[in-house]
Amino acid sequence: MPKILSAVACNLDTNILAACLPLMEESRVEAIEWSFDALYKVKEVPSWFRELLTAFSDEKRLIGHGVFFSLFSGKWLPEQENWLKQLEQTAAEFRFDHITEHFGFMTGKDFHHGAPLNIPYTATTLNIGRDRLKRIYNACRVPVGLENLAFSYSLDEVKRHGAFLEQLLEPVNGFIILDLHNLYCQLRNFDIAFDEMIALYPLDRVREIHISGGSWEDSAAAPERSIRRDTHDDAVPSEVFQLLEMTIGKCPQLKYVVMEQLGNGLVTDASRRAFYDDFLQMEEIVRKNSDESNTGSSDLFLPLSSFSTDIAVEDMALYQQQLELSSILESAVSYEDAMQVLTHSSLANSDWQIEQWEPYMIETAVKIAQKWKK
Repeated sequence: MPKILSAVACNLDTNILAACLPLMEESRVEAIEWSFDALYKVKEVPSWFRELLTAFSDEKRLIGHGVFFSLFSGKWLPEQENWLKQLEQTAAEFRFDHITEHFGFMTGKDFHHGAPLNIPYTATTLNIGRDRLKRIYNACRVPVGLENLAFSYSLDEVKRHGAFLEQLLEPVNGFIILDLHNLYCQLRNFDIAFDEMIALYPLDRVREIHISGGSWEDSAAAPERSIRRDTHDDAVPSEVFQLLEMTIGKCPQLKYVVMEQLGNGLVTDASRRAFYDDFLQMEEIVRKNSDESNTGSSDLFLPLSSFSTDIAVEDMALYQQQLELSSILESAVSYEDAMQVLTHSSLANSDWQIEQWEPYMIETAVKIAQKWKK
């Protein structure tokens, strides 16, 4: 196992920066993960923030995390083309050790507004995802990875997710960000055991681990349970630290463990202190499992052969279904309403397998889509 670096997700956010500052002053932050596309609409990035990025970039300790690409959009969009051009410019300015993106497609008509939701695991979506990953690699020319989803509609999706990730990444020889809070959401929302779940992931492809916090939400569709949501607005639960202890030794190519929290969860002194304490706990787990003498290979997750990206892969039927699903979720007055409309939509009796979707996860999807709707 290579030396594992303790990192934070550090973006241009006052509260995040205030929480990270004490750790940086103590030289504890060994790398930073930057959501580079969150600044695509910012006209002028402060010079001091560029200096911070450059300092980590010069040491090859800067990793990039995309949010808004919408990997599985059935239609190749102008916004995706612009996103890639921006990435190419950003990757020329900063030396990223790798680039990652979220799994799923974004709801919402405005490309930069929405929430990442799951897609059917079919040959069509596999080909679209592979095409988009190739384009990301061509724009940045560094290893490319994908983050596992926190959200699924059914237990079958949960069990197929790891294998589908591996298939997606194969043409670019990419890697996985194993987000352990996302995993925790799936474990709790579908009552599946950790040992069963972790065995479904290709752990030799894990180069990065995320830990974070989230929230619980009551469910009208399933009053007997609470739904775990990946809201990134609270401290890291003890269960996620336990998952880190159980997982870290199973990932032979792991290089980064990254702690994430949104700025809206770091407003108070107490929340920032909890962030500091959580980082120290993460750091200690990393230290116990890291081989300081082995820096690992930087070429391990680069493509093994050349490939072409001439014509973008599209499927307009899938795209129309995505638009229809987004509209249903964003306009539903209740989960019962969403379920009723779905049964009369083009998604019924299709590869989406909506007939297997859990009502409480449809309810959750409605809440996610409406939260992000602008």
